[in-house]
Amino acid sequence: MSDRSQRKSSRIESILQRLRANGSLNISELCGHCSASVATIRRDLQELEMRGLLQRTHGGAVSLEPLFYEAFRKNESFVDLVGRQAEEKRRIGQVAAEMIEEGNTISLTHGTTTAEVIRCLRYGSGIKVVTNAINVAMELSMRKDIDVFVTGGHLRGDRFSLIGSVAIDALRQVNVDIAFLGADGIDPSAGLTCRSPEEAAVNRVIAEQAKKRIAVIDHTKFSVIASWSICRVEDCAMIITDKAAAKKLVDPYVKRGVQVRRV
Repeated sequence: MSDRSQRKSSRIESILQRLRANGSLNISELCGHCSASVATIRRDLQELEMRGLLQRTHGGAVSLEPLFYEAFRKNESFVDLVGRQAEEKRRIGQVAAEMIEEGNTISLTHGTTTAEVIRCLRYGSGIKVVTNAINVAMELSMRKDIDVFVTGGHLRGDRFSLIGSVAIDALRQVNVDIAFLGADGIDPSAGLTCRSPEEAAVNRVIAEQAKKRIAVIDHTKFSVIASWSICRVEDCAMIITDKAAAKKLVDPYVKRGVQVRRV
């Protein structure tokens, strides 16, 4: 690779990192950050828009993901959750995505925190994604560098998830390297739990089919026990949460041999 190509590759990755961290970009700030001209940054943003990685605006660019949900603003059960602990979930997603190696096959349960994981996937890393969440598939539909497998199943429209025996049978056919698990609650004794029995059944299979399980859960889910079990705490290699999860909340998980990262 020539020096010019290397500089461009480094600049593109830097632009994408800032977009993942902030959700929007300003051309003037990018020029200073990347030590590049306005014309160069505009060409980079145009290329990234053509790849389906962002949408240009006057003076910058924004992430595509929020735009996908404009048609669902009346869907309070999911869309309203997108804005809750948004910064915390974004940080969790960034750290979780760093756990993924080139060529990995990963799976994700549905949810707003797991959605942040896929938004932070590095470009061109040859990742395969297995999911029952149609919003995850929708957000990745423009990512030509990622192979996406979506289960069939019965659509639970208020949560954008596919459930039932068809989804479970499809998931049992795939072995994955890492499963990223969201939950409605997490407790040292009860483990990861879910409010819906149908979703819990699907999520259990997602966990079972993975070599490694990482829970991605913001602080509001700690010490919450929902009705249906997903997996034990000890089944997870790591819990990634935000800094608002106090040390006394995470200590019981550390004592059970689970690595906890507060970001």
